[in-house]
Amino acid sequence: MATERCNKLDTMSSIEQRLADVNRRIRQAEQHYQRSAGSVRLLAVSKTHPAGAIREALRAGQHSFGESYLQEALLKIGQLHAEPIEWHFIGRIQGNKTRAIAENFQWVHSLESVRHAQRLNDQRPQDLAPLNVCLQIMVDEEESKGGVTPDQAQLLIAEIARLPRLRLRGLMTLPAPVQGVENQRVPFRHLRMLREQLKSTDLPLETLSMGMTDDLEAAIAEGATIVRIGTAIFGPRQTKT
Repeated sequence: MATERCNKLDTMSSIEQRLADVNRRIRQAEQHYQRSAGSVRLLAVSKTHPAGAIREALRAGQHSFGESYLQEALLKIGQLHAEPIEWHFIGRIQGNKTRAIAENFQWVHSLESVRHAQRLNDQRPQDLAPLNVCLQIMVDEEESKGGVTPDQAQLLIAEIARLPRLRLRGLMTLPAPVQGVENQRVPFRHLRMLREQLKSTDLPLETLSMGMTDDLEAAIAEGATIVRIGTAIFGPRQTKT
């Protein structure tokens, strides 16, 4: 029992240390790429990791968490219902699961159809604030990751902007992994440039959700306002059973 308790403490303290290391990377990248201090938010991606790991990150000051698998997320949301957590849904949206997403999350990063937008809007409870959403953009040929093409984005933005229970905050992308910061910057630059083309006074699209553990510096260099980090905080993804 003593060994098990020590191992648990070691794991928990490592989450706190890893979180501090990631925040340090973000602040250093902000400074290096002449971004305003504090202009990049950290979204801790907790998918496949237990509620206990989230509690440790909470104790270290992290309050925004990203989940991809709805049933797993709902279990953790229930376990942590009393905690001051901002929940972000970052996985592929299925039409038969939009109600649970609309009722339990504050953000959705992976919107890619008018049909899903309409369902999320209609199913968002009236006693909750409008659901913050990002339109997922496919910036390369990796269709398996989901998203709409840049050519489709303008039409979808116009449709989403008409829905009163949604608040369109910006764009998200999940590009194919490549090596080297300069190569990593290319798809993020494409998203930033697309945002500049699509934004307006009424829709500033201030959010660019992009960058993960291996490419967060490249994303920050190109204007990321939210980076989605899992492995560097919680360790390798746990196998779902």
